[in-house]
Amino acid sequence: MKEKRRCEWVNPKNELYIKYHDEEWGVPVHDDRKLFEMLILEGAQAGLSWETVLNKRENYKQAFDNFDANKIIKYDENKFNELMNNAGIIRNKLKIRATILNAQKFLEVQKEFGTFDKYIWSFVNHKPIENSFEKLSDLPAKTEISDLMSKDLKKRGFKFIGSTICYAFMQGVGMVNDHVKECFRYKEV
Repeated sequence: MKEKRRCEWVNPKNELYIKYHDEEWGVPVHDDRKLFEMLILEGAQAGLSWETVLNKRENYKQAFDNFDANKIIKYDENKFNELMNNAGIIRNKLKIRATILNAQKFLEVQKEFGTFDKYIWSFVNHKPIENSFEKLSDLPAKTEISDLMSKDLKKRGFKFIGSTICYAFMQGVGMVNDHVKECFRYKEV
């Protein structure tokens, strides 16, 4: 049986990574809780590899109440200290504090726009951008749109939300299709 061609960033030895690429990456997400999860996980990735975050994803779901922003905004110093001692997540105090703050900002955006989905997808006119890159080195780290998104999120008070993080978020939640053309998911997504 012929092996499926995947984007070259996928670690073929990591089943979680393969599953993420094959089933999630680039698929349009419109569920607010899932969008919040991806925003937090992409921020947690800053300075690390996505594989590191992906391997800790289930621990993050448990530690952060399945990314329920209404619960996260109520975290106190005891909960913060509990998170700082949780070896299952990335124990960076700035990233943990940013998650708590971002939950509050996320809820503010929901209140203003009705859903976070309406707000975030407005950056791409509510439809995915279809790219057609030949190889991994063709993919940008950021774009004008991710620059605008980052600037607006920062203006709203979000943290750990630079343009590169925003672009990775856009890729992950299907706002852009950055599967390379030879990848079997390119046409499927």
